[in-house]
Amino acid sequence: MNLRERKKLETWRAIQSAALRLFDEQGYEATTVEQIAAAANISRATFFNYFAGKDAAVLDQDPEERLGWQALMNDRPADEPLWDSLTEILTRFCEGLRDRTPLQRRLKAQSPAFAQSAQSFGEQFFSDLRRWVDSRITGSDELTPALQLNLAVAATITAYETWPADESFDGFLRRLERCLRQAGPGTPVE
Repeated sequence: MNLRERKKLETWRAIQSAALRLFDEQGYEATTVEQIAAAANISRATFFNYFAGKDAAVLDQDPEERLGWQALMNDRPADEPLWDSLTEILTRFCEGLRDRTPLQRRLKAQSPAFAQSAQSFGEQFFSDLRRWVDSRITGSDELTPALQLNLAVAATITAYETWPADESFDGFLRRLERCLRQAGPGTPVE
């Protein structure tokens, strides 16, 4: 990464950091783009060079995160059972969201506008994960890998949707582990 790219990434991260802090302190509705720009020491126009709107400042993935999760996928051993790979990838992806997920969750509960914007969160990750699973298909059985992917994603969504508001992020991760274990092939329901 050259100096210009590093400076752009630093600015992107400074804007997101300011937005996260302000949303946490003031809430989504009360925070303006102008406040975020001022807190990040940039102009309003510069804000829009980096983010489409204030919701994007919370929801957009760090540009380097995608490289990280793609490496996580590509580093899985070729002979590892698909379910084990999916479990590891989804768990580590969720662990990487530790700093943002609790705030995103609170903002969704407080703001219908933010909740609507947040519906597409994770689309890029799940699209990359689907392509990765497709690349692992050997032979003519496309059903089993597709089913395992859909079960793993459903287990992740279930863990999130049933995560009590008063439970810590570590509690969410334990819930995720349980959902993935129960959804796994040949695992009896507890």
